Amino acid sequence: MHHDLALQQMSEDDDRSPPLDLRCASINKTRNCSGGISASGSSTSSSSSSSSSIPVPVPIPITEYQSPYPDQVLENVLENVLHFLTSRRDRNAASLVCKSWWRAEAMTRSELFIGNCYAVSPHRATRRFRRVRALVLKGKPRFADFNLMPPDWGAHFTPWLSVMATAYPLLEKVCLKRMSVTDEDLQLLAESFSGFKELMLVCCEGFGTNGLAFIASKCRQLRVLDLIETEVTEDEVDWISCFPEGETCLESLIFDCVECAINSEALEKLVARSPSLKKLRLNRNVSIGQLYRLMIKAPQLTHLGTGSFSSLEGDPELDYVSAFAACKSLVCLSGFREIIPDYLPAIYPVCANLTSLNFSYANITAEQLKPIISNCYKLQIFWVLDSICDEGLQAVAATCKELRELRVFPINAQEDVEGPVSEIGLQAISEGCRKLQSILYFCQRMTNAAVIAMSKNCPDLEVFRLCIMGRHRRDHVTGEPMDEGFGAIVMNCKKLTRLAVSGLLTDRAFSYIGKYGKLVRTLSVAFAGDSDTGLKYVLEGCPRLQKLEIRDSPFGDAALQSGLHHYYNMRFLWMSSCRLTHRGCHEIARAMPRMVVEVIRFEGEEVIDEYVETLYMYRSLEGPRHDAPEFVTILRADG
Repeated sequence: MHHDLALQQMSEDDDRSPPLDLRCASINKTRNCSGGISASGSSTSSSSSSSSSIPVPVPIPITEYQSPYPDQVLENVLENVLHFLTSRRDRNAASLVCKSWWRAEAMTRSELFIGNCYAVSPHRATRRFRRVRALVLKGKPRFADFNLMPPDWGAHFTPWLSVMATAYPLLEKVCLKRMSVTDEDLQLLAESFSGFKELMLVCCEGFGTNGLAFIASKCRQLRVLDLIETEVTEDEVDWISCFPEGETCLESLIFDCVECAINSEALEKLVARSPSLKKLRLNRNVSIGQLYRLMIKAPQLTHLGTGSFSSLEGDPELDYVSAFAACKSLVCLSGFREIIPDYLPAIYPVCANLTSLNFSYANITAEQLKPIISNCYKLQIFWVLDSICDEGLQAVAATCKELRELRVFPINAQEDVEGPVSEIGLQAISEGCRKLQSILYFCQRMTNAAVIAMSKNCPDLEVFRLCIMGRHRRDHVTGEPMDEGFGAIVMNCKKLTRLAVSGLLTDRAFSYIGKYGKLVRTLSVAFAGDSDTGLKYVLEGCPRLQKLEIRDSPFGDAALQSGLHHYYNMRFLWMSSCRLTHRGCHEIARAMPRMVVEVIRFEGEEVIDEYVETLYMYRSLEGPRHDAPEFVTILRADG
């Protein structure tokens, strides 16, 4: 059972407390009675006497009152109770109590989360959990999004699907993230599960419109088809036309990342016969004129991605304001991929009701933003380009008092440019949006004072990601390292679970993280640190650390060795362009045989010295994978 309990823990994505002793020393399945129990329920004494007219109670062994299958009865009761546990963390804790709870939890788990597709084999997972109807499966680490991992590294969906096709006939939902998916995978998925309802592909690759056609045509009960930041190749297949005729079950259709042209007539017909459709996000090939016709057919939408938000030559002038005004339920707005700002007034009627607004593709100015944001009193999530400047962020702070999440992306990510947002915008947000829980902020210059102000004004922060573009940038006012700013974040934000640091940081900053970041689960480091001591502070001081991503930092073998006590509790460690040597990595592999230690180089790159370009290390029940490409070297304990 030990390996299966490890599988249970490996599937955990929620925050986990330090290991608790949940094992029972003994389970007493029967009562120990000194005497018998009478038929009348009274206890019996060995010295009792009575007249012959009164029958003497005969002791009845306790075993006669027991169920012949006490474990089965207990498991039946547990199964009914465990159906009410929805948190993965709670379920994992329950499964560790004893074998009966372990069996009952496995039989009642319908949703399975695997945070690393190589941490466990599909065969082991399907043996352990046999009644799964929903699967979330993750592949490559996040740094793959920044071209820090060579193409064709792995994370193939095929082996998982081939096993699930027979093991989970009632599978209804699949969510994949950073996985390699083929057209053949999508065909098998569509043909294997007659009741399949939801497919979400996030940052995936490897398939095209031909694969989408299989899903559209064969999944008759499909409710959700969400393609998010996913690469889809053009196979010259009109996949939108492949949905069956008649009323559909579609509730969500997201394809804003699909670059190929869409059959607009087929899309309009599909939307018209999908009365349950609530979420629709269109790609850049859908003009504002086509958007108008879709909105007229679907006024029930709650989430809308507008497509290009620009017109095609020959598009008539339409009443776009009325179309938006008719969408009374709209709370989430995104898109604006090739925006013409003159059309922005069309969205004014829905601003007061919006809780989420995504302008991360819209190159707009502060003046263009102000009339919109001034009416977004309910806004909780806002993504935007830094083209709005500090002035635009000040307008956000003045109105959006309910804001919980803010992301500010760079319109120009080069290091040597003067960025349009700075500490001024960050401080304005911290003063005006005090309910903020998550922030991602790209900028070129920052001060400790502004970061300290945010730590005090927004104590509920759970995610703080400050990306100061440019290497080793100091506080641009005082010239000091950014140590005190990040130190204040971990000291004052007691709920912090995710942290990304940048700018000029010394070991002092990492000492703060190790001392105060007791809830931090994900830490991202770029171009920071003085010595191995900095990383040692983190690995020895952050007991809940699950994911550690480091690039271009001066940490070497000694720093790596300092985490030996903790790596089995982590999902992964990524280090690229640091000071690790092949010898140091081999020592880790020998010391931790249940960790998979991968040394990665870009294809064609030659090993020219003793240093390792990229180390990716993760825990696994299965040992080294069998599909590693030539540019991946897996270090073995006996190597």
